[in-house]
Amino acid sequence: MDFQISNCNNFFKVKGILNKQSVSVFNQEFNNIFEKVNKLTISIQDVVSMDKHGVDAISKLHEEALARNKRLSIVGFGCKELYDHFKTEAAA
Repeated sequence: MDFQISNCNNFFKVKGILNKQSVSVFNQEFNNIFEKVNKLTISIQDVVSMDKHGVDAISKLHEEALARNKRLSIVGFGCKELYDHFKTEAAA
């Protein structure tokens, strides 16, 4: 399955497999995004799977949002891997 990102205003839909091969597309799309917007929503509803590189990319985007005092919302029942990562971070 191809990896795709579509957007309307500050709402982005991520679709496909977010892994080592596709993470560069993700990073390019969201590079310096918080210089342009204060609030960002990403839907991972259509993400089929995600490896550690995909989880790291979203985690770094989350860290950037926190550092810049911006709002990042991740919505959808996409990937267990991402849920587990943030669940572990919250417990630490």
